[in-house]
Amino acid sequence: MNGFIQFVINQGVPLETIKLMLMFPLVVTVMAAARQVIGIKAFGIYTPSIIAIAFLSTGLKYGIFLFLAILIVGTASRLILKKFRLLYLPRVAVMLSVISVTMFLVLAISGYFQRTGLASVSIFPLLIMITIMEKFIVIQIERGAKTAIFLSMETLFLSTLACLVVSIGSLQNLILAYPWLILIVILLNFALGKWTGLRLSEYYRFKEIIKNAEIPEKK
Repeated sequence: MNGFIQFVINQGVPLETIKLMLMFPLVVTVMAAARQVIGIKAFGIYTPSIIAIAFLSTGLKYGIFLFLAILIVGTASRLILKKFRLLYLPRVAVMLSVISVTMFLVLAISGYFQRTGLASVSIFPLLIMITIMEKFIVIQIERGAKTAIFLSMETLFLSTLACLVVSIGSLQNLILAYPWLILIVILLNFALGKWTGLRLSEYYRFKEIIKNAEIPEKK
């Protein structure tokens, strides 16, 4: 372990906090690369990044389960509340309250059936995933349920990918031993910022146009 990292630990900073802070630049770089190179939109860059961190805290299996459960409950709540014609903010408050109570019941049932891994999930990852529902609701209202669900699945995919990457033990040990490697990640983002080529998804989307453009004109 790097001497400076050991010094920080000796000052009382938890090792897990240090790992998360050092790995977070890698998480957001995965999100940026997926957006700029592949063309996966998701819910921006911050939302899938923070969900990936939540997955690290809950464990990937339980994190995915809670994420999907929150989306299902949130969507059902929105459809029910739509009939009452409530103003936006009170409606969102009711939906978040319903999701919160539902998650409480899920944890209680998990504890009853001795699913201790799920029952012992920390409050903060839960709150992170619950609060993203507002973004999901806004996109449902503005762009439709189909687009919102598609973006949610992209968000889930990116969050899962980033969680798997930063969960690699050898990678964590490498960052703890050489924290200056984070600077390489920052340089990589500068390179991504200069990206001017087509995204991989655009090659598929415009394949007919590209194919026709490559056919030489007959004289």
